Amino acid sequence: MVNVYERNPFARKQCIDYYGIQCQVCNLDFEKTYGEVGKDFIHVHHIKTLHQIQQGYIVDPIKDLIPVCPNCNSMLHHKEKGVYLSIEQLRERILDSH
Repeated sequence: MVNVYERNPFARKQCIDYYGIQCQVCNLDFEKTYGEVGKDFIHVHHIKTLHQIQQGYIVDPIKDLIPVCPNCNSMLHHKEKGVYLSIEQLRERILDSH
């Protein structure tokens, strides 16, 4: 069973319309990198984790969702010392590594 707020195509579209189709952490644009096959490809990450969202919660596509590439999405779901990295923390790590 999938909750409505987990896979809402309208919320996803609003999020992408606002932020754009590139990763908001590392700036990867799949179409620029991979050509036509990458057009419109991006994951949408819940900033407020799904276990925090209760039934009846109205997802704000701008405040609660953010487009990220699969690698950044995986890192945002991977705990370090028991804690998830924030978007800003992950972005800083990528900037520091270059």
